[in-house]
Amino acid sequence: MNTKQWAAFLGLSIAWGTSFAWIKIAVQEIGPVTMLAIRLLLGSLFLLAVAAFQKPAWPKSRQEWVVLAVIGITNTAVPFVLISWGQQYIDSTVSSILSGSVPLFVAILAHYFLKDDRLSLGRFVGVLVGFGGVVVLIGQGTAAGGGLGMQAQLAVLLAMVFYAFSAVYTRLKAHDISPVIQSLVPLIVADGLLWLLVPFTEMPFQLPEQLNTWGAILWLAVISSGIAYLLYYYLLHSIGPTRTLLVTYMFPLIGVISGAVFLGEQINLRMITGGALVLFSVLIVNNSLGNLWHWFKARRQPI
Repeated sequence: MNTKQWAAFLGLSIAWGTSFAWIKIAVQEIGPVTMLAIRLLLGSLFLLAVAAFQKPAWPKSRQEWVVLAVIGITNTAVPFVLISWGQQYIDSTVSSILSGSVPLFVAILAHYFLKDDRLSLGRFVGVLVGFGGVVVLIGQGTAAGGGLGMQAQLAVLLAMVFYAFSAVYTRLKAHDISPVIQSLVPLIVADGLLWLLVPFTEMPFQLPEQLNTWGAILWLAVISSGIAYLLYYYLLHSIGPTRTLLVTYMFPLIGVISGAVFLGEQINLRMITGGALVLFSVLIVNNSLGNLWHWFKARRQPI
């Protein structure tokens, strides 16, 4: 990757890695669906301003509009609801570590749907190690949710499956659509669906009253939604989905740090072990261990 791509990668890591802590803050005052509806509304307005400035080409066919609608549902609406609901009952650190399973799900889906991204033996071993890490994490980090802690973690995992599906689907179907439009239209679709859900899930409607809640929502809207999606689709088209989704490897580190700093969450040995297994698995999946070993041997060669 060049300097611009590395900068985008780091920016996306921070934008999404810190979102778990901000979601945790926001859902302490208002319901997850209401929070998401406001977040995506503000994020859509931000991206509309970007589109007005850049003037990208809009979709010309009905098929492209359908593709964008599917992306909005699978990459935004459904996983956002699952994650935000789950974080009412589990720590943000656990959510961020579980997010490290995305590349594992992508490896499985890509094997069957992308001809140039088959699952080798090494990747299969990595998938097994990663799921071992997920198993270690299950049951950890439950907050004031009692018996809903397990369901909350499974909800976050299901959200990761949706993210993985959407990444493969986007690569197959949306490669000719502008990254700005890929960011904006799915966000509008998802936001429309969420506003339809609000009357059935969280009535009476409640706007946030606390300043820190509004601060969290603004960060999630502008940074974790608007700017993050622009960076995500830029990377998806410039370096491909496999390397783009390496960004999720940074989530456990960033999520654990932000959860400890902003929320005072505790880090225990089981969380460290599970997170290490997940990170180790993604190194195996991408053959990074082999590359590191070759680098180490080259450094040891006599001059």
